[in-house]
Amino acid sequence: MNNSLLKDIGLAVLRIGASAFMLTHGYGKLQMLINGAEFGNPLGIGSTPSLFLAMIGEFICPILIIFGFKTRWAAIPVIITMAVAAFIVHGADPFQRKEMALLYLVAFVAIALAGPGKFSVDRR
Repeated sequence: MNNSLLKDIGLAVLRIGASAFMLTHGYGKLQMLINGAEFGNPLGIGSTPSLFLAMIGEFICPILIIFGFKTRWAAIPVIITMAVAAFIVHGADPFQRKEMALLYLVAFVAIALAGPGKFSVDRR
C-alpha cells in the first residue's frame, strides 16, 4: 500500500471511530432533551440551550463526521463541547475525570486539522 492510501485509511478510522464513540454520549443527551431532563448550565445560557448545544456537539455533528460531510465545520461544535466539558464542567476535578473529554478534544482537533480524507462525502 502506498503512503497516501494509508493516510486516508487512518483518517477514516480516526473520523469514524472517534465519532462513533462520541455518539454513545450524544444519544444520552438526545434522550435527555426529548424527556425534558435537567442539565447543567456551564455557560450561563440556561439548562435547555446548554443541553441542546451539547446534543448538537455530541450527536448531530459526529453523524456528519462519520460520513465525512462538512467534516472540518462539523468538528468545531464537538471541539467546543469537549473544551467546555474538560475546562469548565470538570475544570476543578482531578485529571481522571476530565481525561475522556481531553481525549475527545485532541481527536476532534486532529480531525479538524487533517480533514476527512479520501473515504468521505467531502473527498479531497
